[in-house]
Amino acid sequence: MELQLIKGSFELNEAVSLITKLVETKIKYLENKISIHDSVIEEDIKMVEKRIIELQNQLKQLREQILQQNKSVEINATIAVT
Repeated sequence: MELQLIKGSFELNEAVSLITKLVETKIKYLENKISIHDSVIEEDIKMVEKRIIELQNQLKQLREQILQQNKSVEINATIAVT
């Protein structure tokens, strides 16, 4: 099953805002995953922290890339559940 989450052309600032909100939501999900479970082992916490840093770095790079363009950008995001 697939869910077409985003499909369309967006102005640069809109695209950056939309992508930022999605990444922030994912980061909050990961942070909550750690905080709601008392039995989370140290190794899992480190993996989640590493993933959060990766997401933040990827978002920074993507923002820079988008803002260097002089036109609107196409965004297509599909969630596939298998």
